[in-house]
Amino acid sequence: MRAIFVLIKCDMGVAYRVAREMADNIEELSEMHSISGTYDLLGKFYLPPEEDVGQFVVERVQTVPGVRDTLTMLTFNAFIPGRG
Repeated sequence: MRAIFVLIKCDMGVAYRVAREMADNIEELSEMHSISGTYDLLGKFYLPPEEDVGQFVVERVQTVPGVRDTLTMLTFNAFIPGRG
């Protein structure tokens, strides 16, 4: 599994609704955080290596009602305390 992070900008007043919808319906979602700044939410998703990241974001994340914009970040390596 590989992690991707998706910053999500929502329509006004619906960020928590969007977060709950994703938490209930997207099994690849590991964590969803409400954040401040340009984006409203930060989602951490785990995808199988063969899954197309672009297709996942376009078809599963961007289609949730209330999502206005996304920014996807791919990860290379996770550094865990005590395991370098």
